[in-house]
Amino acid sequence: MLLSVLLQAAAGVGISKLGAAIGAGIAVLGAGIGIGKIGGSAMEAMARQPEASGDLRMNMIIAAALVEGVALIAIVVCLLTLFL
Repeated sequence: MLLSVLLQAAAGVGISKLGAAIGAGIAVLGAGIGIGKIGGSAMEAMARQPEASGDLRMNMIIAAALVEGVALIAIVVCLLTLFL
């Protein structure tokens, strides 16, 4: 069912635009999973060593910002492909 809907959408729009939309969705999902893993691992590390929570928190924020930046660049590339 989903495949037929995607094929109908691709027939009118073009396969590259469908690929750009799917690529943007995958970029968002990947970033969400990555930031979730970063947060979970940081919380586990803080539970094991509470005295190192300041350093862990700073490293967690930096890593999450880098993951978010890569995802934003991927979405911009997909949107450029979609509209140009």
